[in-house]
Amino acid sequence: MKRLILTLSVLIFVLTGCADNNNENQITSNEFNVAKLSTEIEANEQAKSEEISKTNEQPKQEEEIGKYSTKIYDKSSDRQNNLEITCSKLNGYIVKSGQTFSFEDTIGQAKKEEGYKKAKIFDSDGNVKEGYGGGKCQVSTTLFNAVRNIPGITVTERHNHSSKVPYAKAGDDAAVAHGGYDFKFINNNDYDIKINASVDKKNIVITINKIQNNLHS
Repeated sequence: MKRLILTLSVLIFVLTGCADNNNENQITSNEFNVAKLSTEIEANEQAKSEEISKTNEQPKQEEEIGKYSTKIYDKSSDRQNNLEITCSKLNGYIVKSGQTFSFEDTIGQAKKEEGYKKAKIFDSDGNVKEGYGGGKCQVSTTLFNAVRNIPGITVTERHNHSSKVPYAKAGDDAAVAHGGYDFKFINNNDYDIKINASVDKKNIVITINKIQNNLHS
């Protein structure tokens, strides 16, 4: 800014001080040129400042550290709808270092108002019935298997279904029910992790990415 003021002072002296005092048109023209040059200098200074700011930013680097997929056996459109809603809520979620992740707190209760439809679920006795959000448990199961072997991840709550589910081996599932069963884990690592969840007509795929703020660390 000091350089800008000095430059403008010199220019004003050169353009106006050396001019004929009686030549008002020449002075007006010179003043216009000074104002124009001032604007250009300020724009250049702003551009340099923004470039320095961008250079000082630390880019985020992501590294895949976990991945799991489960096959979709129930092809009903209502269940597919529920899978897509649940995955969309989960996709991109960041679990910070030291944070406890709760599936139910993140996804919330499956409600008709949020677009969920009735699909097959298991009750506490292992019976199959229709309920809003049928399919959520397959997403939570896929997530459980994606994080279970990652160092620094500690599972603090997980429940098996009352009956075997077709998309997971016995003991490898994670049942959820709002107000009852939840799936939780703690990220004990010194870095954040991001959950990426996608679904198509055949599979649910969940990847876990390590987020590193400094490329050289």
